[in-house]
Amino acid sequence: MENQLIFRGEEGYSALRDHIVSAGYKRILLVCGRSLSATAAGRFFDKLTAETGVEIVRFSGFSPNPDYDEAVSGVKLYRSTGCDAICGAGGGSAMDTAKCIKLFAQMPDDTDYVLQEIVPNDIPLIAVPTTAGTGSETTRFAVIYYHGAKFSVTHESCIPGAVLIDPDNLSSLPEHHRKCAMLDALCHAIESFWSVGSTEESRALSRKAIGMIMGSMDGYLAGDHSSAADMLEAAFIAGQAINITATTAGHAMSYKLTSGYGLAHGHAVAVCVPAVYRFLLDNTDKCSDPRGAEHLRRILTGIPAMLGCPDTDSVVDMLSALPEKLGLAAPQYSSDDELEVLADSVNAGRLKNNPVIPDRSEIKEMYRRILRRK
Repeated sequence: MENQLIFRGEEGYSALRDHIVSAGYKRILLVCGRSLSATAAGRFFDKLTAETGVEIVRFSGFSPNPDYDEAVSGVKLYRSTGCDAICGAGGGSAMDTAKCIKLFAQMPDDTDYVLQEIVPNDIPLIAVPTTAGTGSETTRFAVIYYHGAKFSVTHESCIPGAVLIDPDNLSSLPEHHRKCAMLDALCHAIESFWSVGSTEESRALSRKAIGMIMGSMDGYLAGDHSSAADMLEAAFIAGQAINITATTAGHAMSYKLTSGYGLAHGHAVAVCVPAVYRFLLDNTDKCSDPRGAEHLRRILTGIPAMLGCPDTDSVVDMLSALPEKLGLAAPQYSSDDELEVLADSVNAGRLKNNPVIPDRSEIKEMYRRILRRK
């Protein structure tokens, strides 16, 4: 988003405070988890009213996989308290919920919001990520569950107008969340690189993000502050890439692993992406990207250098081993019936950005590669 205001680091808080005051906000709906107060961002919002007179109305009534009804509750709170701005502070769940509240807040409530055409509004939206992974702070996408099924909400107007990026907000992040979010960012960059929607700009962003993630991974997981800053920036850049291209089969295949096997989103995507890469390597002759099979081969063979691998087979091996190395094993399956259920769960519409579109039997075989047999 060209006009997105980005405030970075410790000095970013004073810049964000000045922005809020100069914009004339009176009451901000702060969509955040209950643990936000343990972060630098939480302390900023805790004292904002005393410092500026801007009232903070907190909304924490959402789950890790936000539900449509939770977003509706947020809309009701926004309206009833007379808020004039929204801030999503937290991980992807908080920011996605905040995006949906913004999009729905000025729509009529006589029909479910997700069934209506989205009409842009000028409600200001601020994002403060406290994880390094989703990139939601810079994308046009939000995900909620509607009647138990994952539902994507997409509109340019839900890209936050202002973002605060501060690595200090990652300091209290649990190790498991840290690992999974990092893997989500890496998969965003990889999937964006081969997406049918990729451009020279998006691929440059992917290259930069992958380089930063691989270069800062060990330090970030060890708690190094500088590496955390790089990882947070890399997640933001990967989000910019995915905002251009959207996700591919890795994400499409991950959703049932989250809902059916309890894997965190980044974990689920990370076990799927190597199987998708192997599938693409083996099926370039079936390329559906209008730029052709030779273009796809160049893209796929360009990935090893970015990941520090000598060849494409090494990429498959490295990406397959990475979750296990981080203590994030793939789930197990007990019968072919489970694979059938998984294959049926993949939304064909979510595969349209994949440069080779797998049929149902190919999806099933990828799941066989992804899961471990009991």
